[in-house]
Amino acid sequence: MTVPFLAPRQDQQQLEWIGGSTVSVLLDAAATGGALTVARLDVERDDASPFHLHTREDEVFVVVSGEALVWAGEERHELGEGGAVFLPRGIPHGYRITSDSADLLLVATPGGLERMFRHAGRDRRGPRPDGFAIPPELLAEAADLSGNVVLGPPR
Repeated sequence: MTVPFLAPRQDQQQLEWIGGSTVSVLLDAAATGGALTVARLDVERDDASPFHLHTREDEVFVVVSGEALVWAGEERHELGEGGAVFLPRGIPHGYRITSDSADLLLVATPGGLERMFRHAGRDRRGPRPDGFAIPPELLAEAADLSGNVVLGPPR
């Protein structure tokens, strides 16, 4: 049985991600009985995800602030503040930030996507190693652990 779970901001794990962006894990599979993952991404201009697809979860992105280009299959869409996109599992997709910065809300169901971020990302509570970067091999390994497939570089 799933019980209500509160995630105070001070308890939310923050991970350094691709390009120095921050992924804050708000709710993970453990907190939701496997139902979903909720995260916020604090990203800068030109930050972009690899073109990829999810085999296990559906994903929703909401642009809380800023602007982004989102690819869903071969379709390209511009999203501004308040814009949202639903990305069913199996649909190749990616994004690129076009504003100076953006705040994105990510919801994935069922839960578990946080494993990818945790496997390759750096927990911001610890010291940052000189020259920290997520190598493509580690990103591919993290994606594979979560049932994601990297199809190509960012668009």
